[in-house]
Amino acid sequence: MLFKLAFRNTLRQKRRTIFTMLTMFGGFTLASISIGWSDGSYSRIINMFTRNRLGHIQIHAQEYLDKPSLYKAIDDYEAIGQKVQSVPGVLTWTPRFLAAGLASLENKTSAVQIIGIDPVRENEATYFNKKIIKGRPFSPQPAHEAILGKGLAEVLHAQVGDEIIIVSQGADGSIANDLFRVVGIAASGNQMADRTAFYLHLSEAQQLFVLEGKIHEIAIIVNKLSHVEKITRKIKTILDNNALDVQPWQEFAKSFYQAMKADVEGMWVMLLVILLIVAVGVLNTVLMAILERTREYGVLKALGTRPQHIFWQIVLEINIIALASIVLGAGLSLIINHILSIHGIHLPTSFTYGGIEFKSLYSAITPRSLYIPAITVILSATVVSFFPALRAARISPAKAMRIH
Repeated sequence: MLFKLAFRNTLRQKRRTIFTMLTMFGGFTLASISIGWSDGSYSRIINMFTRNRLGHIQIHAQEYLDKPSLYKAIDDYEAIGQKVQSVPGVLTWTPRFLAAGLASLENKTSAVQIIGIDPVRENEATYFNKKIIKGRPFSPQPAHEAILGKGLAEVLHAQVGDEIIIVSQGADGSIANDLFRVVGIAASGNQMADRTAFYLHLSEAQQLFVLEGKIHEIAIIVNKLSHVEKITRKIKTILDNNALDVQPWQEFAKSFYQAMKADVEGMWVMLLVILLIVAVGVLNTVLMAILERTREYGVLKALGTRPQHIFWQIVLEINIIALASIVLGAGLSLIINHILSIHGIHLPTSFTYGGIEFKSLYSAITPRSLYIPAITVILSATVVSFFPALRAARISPAKAMRIH
C-alpha cells in the first residue's frame, strides 16, 4: 500500500517530478561519463606504459632497481623464463640487457642507454616491430645492426644506413667499443626514453660487455591487468629464489603509479561535488512538496495514519524517482561511453603523462561507471529526503489543517 501511494504521488505533480528526475538524471549521467572517461584514459595510459613498454611484471637481480649496475645480472634466464611461462595467466616474457654508453656519429656524441633485446620475444611481448617508424626491424640473426629511439636519432642527426660507434666499459674492465649500422628508428611513445634508447640484438649486447648468457631484466606480460598482483605472488613461489626480485608494475614504475593515484583521487572530489548538486536539488524539491502538501499530511494524521507511514511514504517517493532517473541515465551514459570508447576525442593540443604523449582520449564501459553513480544518487536522494520526511511525520494535524 505504501509503495502504491508513493508511486501515485509521484504522478500527481508531474512537473515537479520531472524537475527532480532531471536533477538526478543529470548527476548520474555526468558521474557515469566521468568515471568511464577516467577508467578509459587510465587503462590506455597503463597499457601503453606496461603492455607496450615495461611489461606488467619484471624480474631483476636483488637490489638492481634500487641501484642499477652492469654487474647485477641474471644467469640462466631461459630456465627462469620457462618457469614463468608455466604460471597460469602469463602470456609471454622477454629478456633484456641494459647498459650505458656513448654513441658517436661524425661530430655528434650522446649518452645512450643500450638495450639488448631478443627480437622475436620482444615483438611478441611489446610489439616492438610496430614501433619502427623508419627502416626495418632487426634481422633474425645478429648482424651488427642497431635501432635508435626517435629522439636519439634527432640528436645524432642519424639516418637509416649510418654507422654509429659505441664506446663503454665491459664487465671485465676492458673498453667496450664496436661499430653498428642503423637499420631502423623507433618511437615507443615515451619521448624521454626515446631520447637515449639504443637497441641492439641481445647476443651482441652481451658480447660487447663481456656478459655472455646474462641479462638484467625479464619483462612479463599477463592476460589481465587486474591479475598482476596474484600472478606476481605465484611467480615468486614457483621461482623460490632469494637472488631474484619479482615486482609488479606498481613497484618498478612507482612514480608513475603515485601520480596516477593522485589523479584518481581527484575524480572522487568531482563525484562529491556532483553528489552535493544532486542533494541540494532534491532537498529543494522535497521541501517545496512538503510545504504544498502540509494540509494533506495533517488530514492523514487526523485520520489515524502513523507518523512512520508518512515518513516512509515520502522516502519511497524520492527513491522511485531516483530509480527511474538511474535507468534513464544508465541508458544515455552507456550510449555516450560506447561512442567515446570507439571514436574518442582528439585533443587540440597533445599532452604528456608519465613521459608518454597523448593526442586523444577514450572512454570505457566499466561496471564502476554504473554502480558508483547509482549508489551516489540513491544515497544522496535517500539521506536528503530524511529531514523533510521527518518534518512531515511530526506535523501537528490541527495546525496543518488550518494552512490553506
